[in-house]
Amino acid sequence: MKKIVLVTCSLLLFISCKKENSEIKPETITPKYASFGDKISADSVITSQEMLEKYNNLKEGDTLNVKFTAKIKAVCQKKGCWMNLVLSDTKDAFVRFKDYGFFMPKNASGSEAIVSGKAFVSVETVAELKHYAKDAGKSKAAIDSIVSPKTNFSFTANGVLIKQ
Repeated sequence: MKKIVLVTCSLLLFISCKKENSEIKPETITPKYASFGDKISADSVITSQEMLEKYNNLKEGDTLNVKFTAKIKAVCQKKGCWMNLVLSDTKDAFVRFKDYGFFMPKNASGSEAIVSGKAFVSVETVAELKHYAKDAGKSKAAIDSIVSPKTNFSFTANGVLIKQ
């Protein structure tokens, strides 16, 4: 009888020491964002490449409500009142903020941003282009070299998230 109890206890001890699955499962890490303007979420966002395709299908006067993500190329160095977002190697989107109601940090260049608002195509006058070049800290020679209007991919953001 002692042998049966000893074997049973040994068997139970052996089974209870069964190795658990100790694989480390990666956690879903939610990036942190600094929020500006209206509160927006980081979901249902299209890429900068998808946004470029949408811009290419817009005509002057058309608007499109959209939320997309892109890298910040430049920010106004006077107040942070505008920024350029990279759509491709040769195309940018010029972003202003709804009702001049909020500004971007002047050191945000190079950060990833999510913008929500209205996309449209605009034609900027020479005077506007020179003003923006001055705000961006361009040289006098660069400012003086602006001699013709430019068709621009524009965006009025009501909310912005900048990845921290």
